[in-house]
Amino acid sequence: MNIENLSKNDLKQLATKLKKEKNAVILVHNYQLLEVQAIADFVGDSLQLAKEAARTDAEIILFCGVLFMAETAKILSPKKTVLLSHPNAGCPMADMITATQLRELKSQYPNAEVVCYVNSSAAVKAESTVCCTSSNAVEIVGSIAKEKKIIFVPDKNLGAYAAKKTGRDLLLWNGFCIVHHQITYQDVKIAREKYPDYLLIVHPECKPEVCKYADAVGSTSQITKFVKLHEKVIIGTEIGLFHQLVQKYPEKKLVPLSEKMLCKNMKKTDLQTAIATLLEERNEISLPAKIIENAQTSLERMLLFS
Repeated sequence: MNIENLSKNDLKQLATKLKKEKNAVILVHNYQLLEVQAIADFVGDSLQLAKEAARTDAEIILFCGVLFMAETAKILSPKKTVLLSHPNAGCPMADMITATQLRELKSQYPNAEVVCYVNSSAAVKAESTVCCTSSNAVEIVGSIAKEKKIIFVPDKNLGAYAAKKTGRDLLLWNGFCIVHHQITYQDVKIAREKYPDYLLIVHPECKPEVCKYADAVGSTSQITKFVKLHEKVIIGTEIGLFHQLVQKYPEKKLVPLSEKMLCKNMKKTDLQTAIATLLEERNEISLPAKIIENAQTSLERMLLFS
């Protein structure tokens, strides 16, 4: 089937048809384009999408996001076919640590527990004690016995936020999200001066200096809840969530903290690409059985907290 000349409305109808014929579900991250979110069975943050992947009865999961998210879906639903919406949608942060590097670090601290941000490869998850998301990192870090050393990988900013909230001393890997890490206190100052009566909420992947001067810090799902409760909000995360919330709450006064906060990898998937992936069942995720088994343990421990 040639879908290149189909209208967006026709593409959406085709998506509905394919989902029914193939017993497929489409999971879409909050940072995806709105046209992709429009065909989703579920839109959410990493934790919400992980839950959906774990409990779906569908035979095929089309994951519209980046590689580590599709890998997570495969780990949680290993018998299902998991497709990534774009073959080159990766995550620079996830690439900042390898399983070999983590094993070397663990050898230096043999009694340490490893808390691994879900924004990491399947192989790194397989070397970790427990995974976390930005929604539950504080809770998971706080649950670990106080006498235990904690290694936190790969995001030093989320790790620093969890350390501050729990009072724990974490060994932080020097990784970061290139979208959130670029934001500085100067960006916050400019936004505050321009919108003095607005509240500012930022993602914990931002630098500590940015989180310090925000009114609230939260994951994309937590930002969504915050916006629901307030009328004037500066949104400090990837621009895709801002566009989603403007569409959802047209009556509210919402502005992005910075137009620079755009993830090119998240924007690689458009409506046509997503549907072509499902139609042709391409970009299937395949992982070694041992990686799935070990990573499953760390992810299932994470899900117990939610």
